[in-house]
Amino acid sequence: MTKKNDTSDETTDPEVEETGGETPENSVPNEAPEESEASADASAKSEAEKWRQLALRSQADLENYRKRMAREKSDAIQYANASLLSSLLPVLDNFEMGLQAARQEGEDNIIYQGFVMVRKQIEDFLAENGVRPIEASGAFDPNVHEAVKQEHHDTIPEGEIVAELRRGYRLNERLLRAANVTVSKGPGGSGDESENA
Repeated sequence: MTKKNDTSDETTDPEVEETGGETPENSVPNEAPEESEASADASAKSEAEKWRQLALRSQADLENYRKRMAREKSDAIQYANASLLSSLLPVLDNFEMGLQAARQEGEDNIIYQGFVMVRKQIEDFLAENGVRPIEASGAFDPNVHEAVKQEHHDTIPEGEIVAELRRGYRLNERLLRAANVTVSKGPGGSGDESENA
């Protein structure tokens, strides 16, 4: 009988090997897939969140780019003629000198009246294109005025504009050309003294 027992023991061992048996070594791999699945899920969620954040940043960058391009296009359209209009200003200055010379002949003079009509047309053209003259009276503003000289003046306080030497212009909100002005040094000295700024 011992032989039968020996053979039955031998038969149970191969069955354990065939079914994989429940040994402590074999039970650990069954738990590891659950932990690795949880780890893989966490890793996948982390990766998905990373890509979601990247997509949101990219979308915000694209929106900012579109806004910047729209603003630059608007500025390009608004200030496209700046060079042309700036080149026209010296011609306008010379025209004003011709107008002053024609005025000396009398305001009833037909040449003077012709100059006045042409000046009106030029001013209308500039206004249609967003060009406005800069006011050259009152307090000196270094943002829009250029002090060419200073002089003492008894009635105009220090820092105020005495005279406009060359008219300045704005194109929409940008400075096209600063106004050249004479600035008061206040009372003192003789009224004939003048100094370059």
